[in-house]
Amino acid sequence: MSMDLELLAADWLAQDPDPVTRAELAGLLDDPEALRDRFGAKLEFGTAGLRGELGAGPNRMNRVTVMRAAAGLAAVLGPGKLVVVGFDARHNSDVFARDTAAVLTGAGLRVAVMGGRYPTPVLAFAVRHLRADAGVMVTASHNPPRDNGYKVYWGDGAQIVPPLDTEISQAIDAVGRVDELPLGDDWQTLGQAAILQPYLEAVTSLALGDARELRVAYTPLHGVGGSTLAAAFIAAGFKSPMIVGAQHRPDPDFPTVAFPNPEEPGAMDLALELASAPAVQADIVIANDPDADRCAVGARQPDGRFRMLTGDEVGGLLGEHVLRTTSGQDRLVATTIVSSSLLGRIADAYGVPYRETLTGFKWIMKAGPGLIYGYEEALGYSVGSDAGLPVHDKDGISAALTIGAIAAQAKRDGRTLLDLLDDQARKYGLHATSQLSFRVEDLSLITKAMQRLRDTPPSELGGRKVESAEDLASGAGGLPPTDGLRYRLAGGARIVVRPSGTEPKLKCYLEVVLPVTGDVATTRTQATQDLIALKQDIAEALGL
Repeated sequence: MSMDLELLAADWLAQDPDPVTRAELAGLLDDPEALRDRFGAKLEFGTAGLRGELGAGPNRMNRVTVMRAAAGLAAVLGPGKLVVVGFDARHNSDVFARDTAAVLTGAGLRVAVMGGRYPTPVLAFAVRHLRADAGVMVTASHNPPRDNGYKVYWGDGAQIVPPLDTEISQAIDAVGRVDELPLGDDWQTLGQAAILQPYLEAVTSLALGDARELRVAYTPLHGVGGSTLAAAFIAAGFKSPMIVGAQHRPDPDFPTVAFPNPEEPGAMDLALELASAPAVQADIVIANDPDADRCAVGARQPDGRFRMLTGDEVGGLLGEHVLRTTSGQDRLVATTIVSSSLLGRIADAYGVPYRETLTGFKWIMKAGPGLIYGYEEALGYSVGSDAGLPVHDKDGISAALTIGAIAAQAKRDGRTLLDLLDDQARKYGLHATSQLSFRVEDLSLITKAMQRLRDTPPSELGGRKVESAEDLASGAGGLPPTDGLRYRLAGGARIVVRPSGTEPKLKCYLEVVLPVTGDVATTRTQATQDLIALKQDIAEALGL
């Protein structure tokens, strides 16, 4: 085995065009464990494309891995097709974008490369705007600084789904040495007028009302969303948000946060500090993740402190806004099986069809024709109008702009986003959600925990009877098969248990639905207690 690894490493060294990873690998040739880590496995290409740690070898993100991916994509698309390539500010993103363009043009395809570091939703928009056949975005979204990734979009502007991912993966496996690939250099570079301006025109044409008096504190978390979001707010007639200075400029090392995800503890600290500053006194606080496809929102409470809204709470506010401001006959809204059921209640009240999909925006975009709004609880939203969806993927810029419009109208009415949430609770019932995650070093623990639930299904959780148990691996409810379990409990509660698709985690998604008969705050307290009871019981049932 050691000799095989050495041969693989030698072959890699001979074709790697990057002096940095060549030097790294040369220093590891006498370290069998390090070679096994890099060459004993490979990054698998799937519906999320590629994502992993930077470094040498097939189990890392590097120029060889990216060139092979581009060659596989070229083989599936064929000569003459148009591909748009975008990149963010992570380490090597621009290099990987140029390598992709070189391989694609060398294979006879036409390529348009974004002429700067733009958010992922701008790339997704560009695919449809330019009528391209595919798109590539070099980003690792909100992953740690050591990672990068490679997302592939198809001609509909949405992320790829099976079986296309398998077809591309097989084509990648058939690629030979990258130093033998023909490379081109005649790609087009897209300036702001070609793509950013059309994107801004599309998102500012959403139903935003006319209220504009709003104070917004904002952070791009060292990512690429800052200038695009500010331009969108100004183009829509808002004042430019007040931006956290220490996190304004793109920085691939994300020096002020432990983890560049607005959902993580501490990530919002500087933004909340800015929002609460006496000279600022913001009405709301907004954050994008580093590639700006997600949006986090916080609202000022009566005591002056801020409360971060859950993804489901923002999803409900945006969903009702879209349904209230559209009038098409064939409208459809969608969310995932792990998101709140509130959107379904809202859609029913407006007489609009509602669908649930598997986790991930790639599935939301396949919910059906007439889709005008989709969201997932992990801070992802695609906001549309009667003209349709500007972006066929989650878009943290248009979501921020729309929640700003909602907040501005509420402020004009002497109210806040929190008041609007209370309105929804009274009208549709309080839909309270929470998550329970288990991070493991040994992935077999997740397999064993899932098998334990399948072998010994619980009859009661959190004091509520389990009314139905569905194994999503068998394609329950007409959904494509996926590893997961869904429990429906008495009183409208629900738990979904599934392994994470991107991290070594087992995730549990919990929801309780309570009628509001008196004070909303009292009902929220009860819901919190109910969620705690559900967490305790599902953790015990999993044995983790």
